[in-house]
Amino acid sequence: MSFGKRYQALGRLKRGERNKTEAAYEAFLLQQKAVGLIQDYWFEGVKLRLADNTFLTIDFAILGADGRISLHDTKGAPHLITDTAKVKLKTVREVYPFDIFIVTPRAKKDGGGWNLEEI
Repeated sequence: MSFGKRYQALGRLKRGERNKTEAAYEAFLLQQKAVGLIQDYWFEGVKLRLADNTFLTIDFAILGADGRISLHDTKGAPHLITDTAKVKLKTVREVYPFDIFIVTPRAKKDGGGWNLEEI
């Protein structure tokens, strides 16, 4: 097995490719855009420097209808949110003027949709 295939087998995708959660959230954002609740969004369009050699690429930067930009990091389930991810997102909140959310899918039995946890 080549390194690239092994790396992808561990859950990493090539830059710009979406996993199932990201693709589903993007479909939701397209609906939000179509009805004017957001102006636009960018997938992996924002890479923020947190410290020397420490960066965070945000899953979705969203331009709201009100002109504010918020950053949304998607996770497939709440238990997938690592302490490292939370620390990085809290650092972003302290350094940059963005509203930051961790987004997880809500169970179908609970009505589906998305949970947004503000950091």
